[in-house]
Amino acid sequence: MTVITSPHNEKLKTLRRLQRRRDGRFVAEGEDLLAAADAAGWEPLERFAAAGSGLPGTEVEAEVLAKVSALGSGTRALAVYRERWATAPTGPRCVALWGVRDPGNVGTVLRSALAFGADCVAIGPGTADPYGPKAVRASMGALFAVPVARVEGIAELPGERIALVARAGAPLAATAPSPDCTLVVGAEREGLPGDVVAGCDRTAHIPIASESLNAAMAATVALYELSRNPA
Repeated sequence: MTVITSPHNEKLKTLRRLQRRRDGRFVAEGEDLLAAADAAGWEPLERFAAAGSGLPGTEVEAEVLAKVSALGSGTRALAVYRERWATAPTGPRCVALWGVRDPGNVGTVLRSALAFGADCVAIGPGTADPYGPKAVRASMGALFAVPVARVEGIAELPGERIALVARAGAPLAATAPSPDCTLVVGAEREGLPGDVVAGCDRTAHIPIASESLNAAMAATVALYELSRNPA
């Protein structure tokens, strides 16, 4: 089998381009992420592995593969996949992110959604792309198991819509969850826009001693509460 030894190889140029700007395809790096994709039944469009690693894929000289990697420490394996978007968010449990611009938070919410049994993550306006490199890494493979859907308005969200707003509404843990509901989470500083809160069915908060939680932490705690007190 031929080993790629030049960073100027056309396939590697495509990888670098996809790291910056995607075209419906995205790159996942690392053996654990690729194993999660395999377990979820995602077929890679192309797969690459460091020469001599014994991993499946087109072999690339290790130093050359490291130059393509977006990880500071390099990688032994990466693959290209086609993005998958659900046609609409689904329940019975959904998390909607509104204006969450940090891709690390988006990826972490996907990971929490998988851990606590959410059926979908809805990506609202102003929210970072879940298929961006940082979001993919932060999801730790959950992106391959949890459906994601784009939404433009609150009306598109399934079930009872619960706006998480700091120090507003009833404590989330004190209110019985609906069988079908969507948790709507905003950015840490800006929170949810007023029209989004008004469009939800009710408002709830997580009692904390500090000023705020970031979006990923708030969503994680809220998902835990819902899983602990199922309807």
